[in-house]
Amino acid sequence: MRWSDAVTLALRGALRRPVRTALTTLGVTLGSGLLVALAVVTTAADTKVLDRLGQGNPLTTVRVAPAQPRPGQLDSDALQPGAPHDLTDAALASIRRAPHVTRVVPIQTSRVAELSDEGGLSQDWIIGTDMTQVSTLPITLLAGRWPAANSLTEVAATTDYLFKLHIDGDKPRQALGHQVTLTSPRIAAGDTGPGQGRSYRAVIVGVVGQDLTDGDFIVPVPQVVQSRQWEQGGAGSTQFPVNGSPYAGAVVVASSLSDVHTVRAELYGMGYATSAPEHLVASVQEYLGVVNVVLGSIGSVALGVALLSIANALLAAIHERRRDIGVLKAIGGRDRDVLRWFLVEALAIGLAGGAAGAVAGVVIAELVGVAVNQYLVAHDLGSLDLVGVPVVIPLLGWLGTGLLAVIAGGLPSLQAAHLPAREAVVEA
Repeated sequence: MRWSDAVTLALRGALRRPVRTALTTLGVTLGSGLLVALAVVTTAADTKVLDRLGQGNPLTTVRVAPAQPRPGQLDSDALQPGAPHDLTDAALASIRRAPHVTRVVPIQTSRVAELSDEGGLSQDWIIGTDMTQVSTLPITLLAGRWPAANSLTEVAATTDYLFKLHIDGDKPRQALGHQVTLTSPRIAAGDTGPGQGRSYRAVIVGVVGQDLTDGDFIVPVPQVVQSRQWEQGGAGSTQFPVNGSPYAGAVVVASSLSDVHTVRAELYGMGYATSAPEHLVASVQEYLGVVNVVLGSIGSVALGVALLSIANALLAAIHERRRDIGVLKAIGGRDRDVLRWFLVEALAIGLAGGAAGAVAGVVIAELVGVAVNQYLVAHDLGSLDLVGVPVVIPLLGWLGTGLLAVIAGGLPSLQAAHLPAREAVVEA
């Protein structure tokens, strides 16, 4: 028997009892649809939770301080700096060569004085970084844009600076376009006076939330370089104790979440203190895994019931078609031909129900996403974006349902294949 003959027999057999076939297919649709919907929703929810945990920044980042690590540093997510340990260009080159490191973004700071609109003068810091790699850093753009990569007159103010401007933290756009006067001091050795300053005006083009180090302004690296060249000595901060280190810190990007600990261990061996939310992320992933298993089990039970209906439908079909099976064997049909006949029928029902279930599952997931979005927005928790559902989920749902349908129909098909021809004709 050719495959085309098996397909023809399967379609004729399925259409012989259209109501039963339709109900069986509907059961498969409901089971696979529920499983696909749960898979889509849990995948989007996991992504949203981890994104919220990282405040929109990559969770594979490791922050490095120019300080030695304290004992037990790797057991804690928090930064635990010890004695100063300069972070140099040579050290950064070694870090870039370390296994599982995809990117290293150095951070520089410089001391400045900021002249307020009221005429007051306050000590401050500017934080310099490569503006082409800010997406890697634990910095979130809240309003406006990033300063141009080589600009000497543009800055991004942090949320702390909004309070100095008497601007509500919920209205960061009000700070855009505001001009600030910054002064880089130069103090001679032993001089206790104010020293000589180099002043320049800069415009705020963006407002950011940052978790790098102390400072009210994120600026392109050239601004920090000029400021540090002007002043004598280095800059420092309470979070990154520079003490003359060329860099106030660095952000290292690991290849994946599973490689974060390996990267931290490598940096620990180099003698640098680090911080990364690896333990927190691991705990959250464990809880999410439990939820996913529970929801997946519910969907699997529903799909299992649907597959049992396929097996039951095939058993009923075999009983009705005993004469057809006997005639097929009497004219030379082999056991494997009969087996192929009923397996193709089971596959057809599984693929039809799986296709409809995949579409229904995506639709259900989108409707759930709309309802959840309304709740999240009402409680100022962001949104759950299900637009652009990964094609692999409904595709795997469709193909997986077809495969499971074949497995479910395996036992009834074997029973039909081993039915003796004479017995089938006589009993029929």
